[in-house]
Amino acid sequence: MIERYDSLVIGGGMAGLPLALRAARHGRVAFVEKETLGGTCLNRGCIPTKTMIASAAVAHQVRRAQEYGVHVSPPTVDLAAVVARKDAIVDTIRRGSYKTVDRAANLDLFPAEGRFVAPRRLRMADTEIEADKVFLVTGLRSTLPPIDGLNTTPHLTSRTLLDLTDLPEHLIVVGGGYVGTEFAQMFARFGSRVTVVQRADRLLPAEDPDISAAVAAGFAADGITVLTGTTCTAVDGQPGEILVRCEGNETAELTGSHLLIAAGRTPNTDQLGLEHLGLEPDELGFIPVDGQLRTPVEDVWALGDIRGGPMFTHTARHDADIAYRSTFRNQNISTSGRVVPHAVFTDPEVGTVGMTEPAARAAGYDVLIGRQDFTGVVKARAIGNTRGLVKFVVDAATDQILGCHIAGPEGGNLVHEAVIAMTCGGTYSDITAAIHIHPTLAEGVNAAAGGVHREIGT
Repeated sequence: MIERYDSLVIGGGMAGLPLALRAARHGRVAFVEKETLGGTCLNRGCIPTKTMIASAAVAHQVRRAQEYGVHVSPPTVDLAAVVARKDAIVDTIRRGSYKTVDRAANLDLFPAEGRFVAPRRLRMADTEIEADKVFLVTGLRSTLPPIDGLNTTPHLTSRTLLDLTDLPEHLIVVGGGYVGTEFAQMFARFGSRVTVVQRADRLLPAEDPDISAAVAAGFAADGITVLTGTTCTAVDGQPGEILVRCEGNETAELTGSHLLIAAGRTPNTDQLGLEHLGLEPDELGFIPVDGQLRTPVEDVWALGDIRGGPMFTHTARHDADIAYRSTFRNQNISTSGRVVPHAVFTDPEVGTVGMTEPAARAAGYDVLIGRQDFTGVVKARAIGNTRGLVKFVVDAATDQILGCHIAGPEGGNLVHEAVIAMTCGGTYSDITAAIHIHPTLAEGVNAAAGGVHREIGT
């Protein structure tokens, strides 16, 4: 027997969950999630990692206490207790999601893995459903690169490392993107020795080079070894003794107690039976969509990370809003022109939006650069965190902000000043003219624009 629904939403993450709840106001919805509600962000990404980063930051500050005139004993980190705190916070949020779904009318949750067997027909074990509208929101998983011996060598991913309860003596991290850098610094501050093997020529290669340099300086200050321009070619060993062979700028053999693979993410599209929908992902597994998240197949949408482009929780939520309003409310709304910021929760913390300096110059802009190091921001000096800088990339011909890149204390919060300006048509001169509260970190944003908060003589 095949049960019919008005809509089918596959994936219970930060796009699928709100979309399913809102779609249920307009008919029966089948909501399919093979794991737990909340997706990567809640269960394996944003929330658990930032919870553990907070614990690492406390340990780091305790070690620095004497700098503030406070005398304490050196801290010890109980990783099991850190993980338990993380799990408790995540569980509270997750239970709230399930309660909301349980209360929703016209919404049936299927905790199962499904595969399409015909157009708009999904099979889950012995259950088959059909729907008029299909929304694919299946997210990404950790990529396992072609490293010799990886299949037979103990290793961790961003998912499994979160549940580790014994502190690694020496953690080797393969990958220097946002996942690798956050975990590397977290465990260094917990007390592990950490080595990062990065194939690109710098950490966070997608960021502005000045931001990458600021993060690299922070890693050096924390005692983290970073090997750039270096590829992990082979691994071997057993639990507690992992051999990693590297080639490139640094040709070496490293021995660590634990190995983390943080070499990118792969779309969860290969097991869906998309051929039965008439869909063909691109060579990387992403599904092409238009500005309203519609795929080339009628009445089939793809939202969140599997559509490529900016892959963040906040864009996933915005995708859900666009898909809902354009599909169920007939509103003219799309992804076109949206201003998308992002952050990397290292120290210095990265918050960025728009074009980097190299990208702007390559695009032909006459570029104006505004910059303020946090060493020149008095609030940063007062709180004892002067790592990093604020950097504006501006179109000199129009005064429009092309990008803003911050690495420093509260960088992920401070960048929203530029986000609002870029969204609302504000200019670089508007940031310059705006009086900021003293003493605040936000003065650094004004100072980078050449405003009144720039220190005298600079």
